[in-house]
Amino acid sequence: MATTEAKPSASAGPENVERRSFLRWLAVGWIAFGAASAAGLTAMGRFMFPNVLFEPPTSFKAGYPEDFTPGAVDLRFKEKFGVWIIREERGMYALIAVCTHLGCSPNWLPNDEKFKCPCHGSGFYKSGINFEGPAPRPLERARIALADDGQVLIDKGRKFQYEKGQWEDPDSYLTL
Repeated sequence: MATTEAKPSASAGPENVERRSFLRWLAVGWIAFGAASAAGLTAMGRFMFPNVLFEPPTSFKAGYPEDFTPGAVDLRFKEKFGVWIIREERGMYALIAVCTHLGCSPNWLPNDEKFKCPCHGSGFYKSGINFEGPAPRPLERARIALADDGQVLIDKGRKFQYEKGQWEDPDSYLTL
């Protein structure tokens, strides 16, 4: 007579799960859920409060005309506002410090009396006219005027291009 013994099942059914093991997996599940929820809330917070790029204002006061030396290029406003102010005997103008080739920022070389772009070698006279390198056109001028208090007011929001004849506009040059 063959006796048949009940063999324990290889699959883990509800009767074979230990309470301690169940609680351990339950805790792991809640920790994973909490981490995923925290990551989602963090992502939503980054979406609601994005990084903000603060740019300098487009118009600013540069000081009084007497503060600028005739025949010199004033470099004080290149880093913060991206302009050079050039004073001549009869007036002033502001050149925007962006190369017309690919947008690099040229440097003023006082010994050579020219602006030179470090990216591709474009050269510009003190007037902003291009004479060497791949720059297709002269530098742009910014609007320049006298404010009510007598200071020089530069407005980069209004640009003047030489090739369009805009340098003849009275706002592109301040007559003193």
